[in-house]
Amino acid sequence: VPELINKGVKDVIIDPGFGFGKTLEQNYEMVEQLSDFAILGKPILVGVSRKSMICLKYGESTEQTLQGTIEVNRDLLKNGADILRIHDVKEAVELIK
Repeated sequence: VPELINKGVKDVIIDPGFGFGKTLEQNYEMVEQLSDFAILGKPILVGVSRKSMICLKYGESTEQTLQGTIEVNRDLLKNGADILRIHDVKEAVELIK
């Protein structure tokens, strides 16, 4: 992050990249340890909506995937996420109220 700022990049958002080259266990470990990214001093964006990590843990039906996404997003917000990348807007709005 400091190198980006030194090169003139003004707007930086941290996206830990759920799913990309990680095991199921690594993804859920990252959910639990998301607050570790706060040391970077930038907003944290997360996107787990409808990811395979949700389907593998909660099931593949639409209802199971939605419920799993809500539960994981709740944990992510609790652990320091600032921005949720989502598919289901209504349910996400209800979650953050």
